[in-house]
Amino acid sequence: MFSQFKLRIKDFFSPPENGHQIDFSALKEMLGYDFQSERLFVQAFKHRSYLPVNQEQRIDSNERLELLGDAVLGLVVIDFLYKRYPRKEEGELTNMKSLIVSRRVLAKVSRALRLGEFFLLSESEERAGGRNRASINSDAFESVLGAIYLDGGLESARVFVEEKLLCNFEDIIQDELHTNFKSMLLEYAQSKNLGSPCYAVKTIDGPDHQRVFTIQVKLQDDVLGAGTAKSKKRAEQLAAQEALKGLYLI
Repeated sequence: MFSQFKLRIKDFFSPPENGHQIDFSALKEMLGYDFQSERLFVQAFKHRSYLPVNQEQRIDSNERLELLGDAVLGLVVIDFLYKRYPRKEEGELTNMKSLIVSRRVLAKVSRALRLGEFFLLSESEERAGGRNRASINSDAFESVLGAIYLDGGLESARVFVEEKLLCNFEDIIQDELHTNFKSMLLEYAQSKNLGSPCYAVKTIDGPDHQRVFTIQVKLQDDVLGAGTAKSKKRAEQLAAQEALKGLYLI
């Protein structure tokens, strides 16, 4: 029945200024989830740039759903890792989780799901390439997850995350571990004539045979990120990764 149903935005709102129409039946098939509330579904794809089209308020965008989805994602992923690795310590689980839920990874998954085809964007954001922007794609994954959680509960959200994200979690972790975040941060700093990032040990915890290092990274005296790991090299990479996230570069 639903496969024959084509929901157009004009059924709920005025048409977008660029005339974009969304086939939600195709999207539901792609996501593998049948929404009960189409309004939630619409809101999950509504970027804030689209709000002026219908003179809507900031609260009508997908940002609240994104916030909720971020929390649900963190719970589902850490629950998955906790059960899969009963012998790994808190720090290791935290690092693995941060790799899996990074903006870079979520944007990749979002693009693979072709969520960008369904975004509600302003004409200017559309022209600026918003459908392929990493930040918009990763936010959309989280807002969709938030909508699934509200619509179908935690179990539906868990199934979605496991099928679309965690099915490749080992490959994701390996790919992220081999990404040289320090080099990425250095390239950014040099492109902006900001000098070179400075890494400094903030704390050293644990016994001599099991040290845990927390390292901060600064750029022109501003602390941009911190990382904690069993080696200084790994802690520096995590600090650079956090800095890149804060700069919206990954």
